[in-house]
Amino acid sequence: MSAPSFASYIVKRPLLKRWMQPLANWYTDAAGYRRLGLKFDDLIPEESENVQKAIKRLPSKEAYDRVFRIRRAFQCSISHTLLPANEQTKPEEDVEYLSPIIREIEKEVKEREDLDNLVVRK
Repeated sequence: MSAPSFASYIVKRPLLKRWMQPLANWYTDAAGYRRLGLKFDDLIPEESENVQKAIKRLPSKEAYDRVFRIRRAFQCSISHTLLPANEQTKPEEDVEYLSPIIREIEKEVKEREDLDNLVVRK
């Protein structure tokens, strides 16, 4: 999750953002996860303890939808098919639902570490 990112640098510069937007859209479409009905946050590996905590904090409907999308994508992958166009994830539907919770948990962990390492001096 902590890979270097130029996103904030690009977003702050309108000309660069305008130039990079078509490239970003092309790259997202080429990744192909939307054709399987997945959202970007479905691709986050679950091995991390923070990600597992975030999944537990999801509302029950969102957690069910996540499992459904992953299982449906797995079935499509096994059968070497893509979903029909009306069932594929649209760009406006591909919003973050897990990443904000992960960032919140990472802040909580950092705060807990800071408080545990706090040195009280007289």
